Amino acid sequence: MRDWTGKRYWIVGASAGLGREVAKQISALGAEVILSARNEEDLNALAGECGGRTQVVPMDVSDDASVAAAATEARHVDGLVYLAGVYWPMSSREWQTDHALQMFDINLVGAVRVLGHVVPGMVERDSGHIVITGSLSGYRGLPNAIGYGASKAGIMSLAESMYFDLRKTGVDVQLINPGFIKTRLTDKNEYAMPFIMEPEDAARSFVDHMHTDGFSKTYPRLFGSILRGSQFLPEWLYYRVFG
Repeated sequence: MRDWTGKRYWIVGASAGLGREVAKQISALGAEVILSARNEEDLNALAGECGGRTQVVPMDVSDDASVAAAATEARHVDGLVYLAGVYWPMSSREWQTDHALQMFDINLVGAVRVLGHVVPGMVERDSGHIVITGSLSGYRGLPNAIGYGASKAGIMSLAESMYFDLRKTGVDVQLINPGFIKTRLTDKNEYAMPFIMEPEDAARSFVDHMHTDGFSKTYPRLFGSILRGSQFLPEWLYYRVFG
């Protein structure tokens, strides 16, 4: 069981959806939460809803200078939870380079920017907790997922490599891969979303895993098992079933 009391957790992507609920639940556990996202007004409103100590640090993860300034303001952190993400459904038949680049820059490269200011200090202290948010969409290519699926596959691979490097140190690395969550991002989808979760319920599963010593968690369990199992399907069957 993890000790949260007095620890400082930097929640990146805290202004809405899953990130907002995760921040509230971590605050309720006794940790001080540093709240970051682009929208300062939303962060201030969230700070008022958290029961414990908070620090609002606006940040644009797609901007090197913004990340550097935010890291300086956040100071020492015991934990980092990276939840920042953007999404647009996109098919190769209707290619939108700007949207694709934004998904890579925020979902994947943004994480690298933030980690670059946090990981070295944790390694030096031999203490820390890093939580990275992947997605069920990162296990294998899916239709209309140009940009998003690939960016999530990249961040999942990043987390796996970090776990390899740090698993025998005092720095804990965890990867959490949720399915569909009802947010302003999934509101863009015009197709059925099986096992879609409310943000509060999804955050509860998220934070429950943070209590553990395990590396990865995929949820909802049944839907996650289907997507993970798809990795073992032959190509001809996979594209027929999931297409």
